[in-house]
Amino acid sequence: MDSIRVTGGKPLNGKINIAGAKNAALTLMPATLLSEEPLTLTNAPRLSDIKTMTALLQSLGVEVTSMQDGKVQVLSSHAMTSTTADYEIVRKMRASNLVLGPLLARHHKATVSLPGGCAIGARPMDIHVTALEAMGATIDLRDGYLHAEARGGLKGAKVPLRFASVGATENVLMAATLAKGTTLIENAAREPEIVDLATCLRSMGAQISGDGTSTIEVQGVDRLGAATHPVVTDRIELGTYMLAPVIAGGEVTCLGGRLDLVKSFVEKLEMAGVSVTETPEGLTVKRTGDRPRAVDVTTEPFPGFPTDLQAQMMAMLCIADGTSVLEEKIFENRFMHAPELIRMGAEIEVQGGTATVAGVKKMKGAPVMATDLRASVSLILAGLAAEGETQVNRVYHLDRGYEHVEEKLGAVGAQIERVPGS
Repeated sequence: MDSIRVTGGKPLNGKINIAGAKNAALTLMPATLLSEEPLTLTNAPRLSDIKTMTALLQSLGVEVTSMQDGKVQVLSSHAMTSTTADYEIVRKMRASNLVLGPLLARHHKATVSLPGGCAIGARPMDIHVTALEAMGATIDLRDGYLHAEARGGLKGAKVPLRFASVGATENVLMAATLAKGTTLIENAAREPEIVDLATCLRSMGAQISGDGTSTIEVQGVDRLGAATHPVVTDRIELGTYMLAPVIAGGEVTCLGGRLDLVKSFVEKLEMAGVSVTETPEGLTVKRTGDRPRAVDVTTEPFPGFPTDLQAQMMAMLCIADGTSVLEEKIFENRFMHAPELIRMGAEIEVQGGTATVAGVKKMKGAPVMATDLRASVSLILAGLAAEGETQVNRVYHLDRGYEHVEEKLGAVGAQIERVPGS
């Protein structure tokens, strides 16, 4: 397996281009299942997860054409051959479950394996199942597969979600576009990726209002058509690279960055003594002191602090002046990066869903192992400030969510390289 080698102590200066959002693209791609006409996505990220979703859609009979080095994806579901999402593909990525709603909506049946992905908690499918059952679907779990059917099609309904699940909101939103009547999604997720999906679906002819709020209303239509849609900027990649000059020193402009995508994150950075300036190009970031200040963080659904930036924020707080408390309220078992940071000299104590981080002046490079996608990049960030060399192993997780990380960081002055596995 490949690894990433980082030699710390190099300040970063320059510009980093931020890609389209992985979590948005993985939701937008299954939307093609709702229409016989093509869906064209621009500003698509070039990631292994995108390849996995492509393989899944192709297994269903979707035609996928990649152009402009993968930044443009043209998808067409005019000749579907299957409604079964096989375990061998679905196990690789949790977002694979997002074919369930669209398949039920257009084809009135679906067989979808229970999903895989990063081991960061149970993330149960019961919210998805309960919501779709409220719309008239019959769903049984047999042999590791959800066997779903909606004879006569889905019907509009009031769908209260017991938790503001992003995936469940996306699945129900797509399903509701072709349901008969009006669907009201209550306690809906409010993430920018939800708004991006709704915008794309409206371009295809869907009637949706309330996206970006906790109540989304969808009036079902008979059919959806073709559309071209730009994938929204990846706010998690944006936040990750914003932390790089805070940890390493220097000044970096994240091209395409927008404050509205990372408002709660920026509020914490500013409390930590970081300068964030919005320009026509994007967001320019630099720390104002020798070290960032300690700050407490609690992860919450959007617009709160993103759970997907918790590991990266911990890397910064490891070198902050003072003691910080991180509380993880979204996923259990999401502090697996803490023991690896401790190997690098961090002082972290974990108790359940709370991590207490006492900042140190310097960390030391060490061989470490990535446990999940966001943990991977947090260790790379920590390596930027560590004395000596840090080797991050098992970076196959990294390639699921960050394109060309060594090239992007290297272009602004980081001493970083990918070491091919044997």
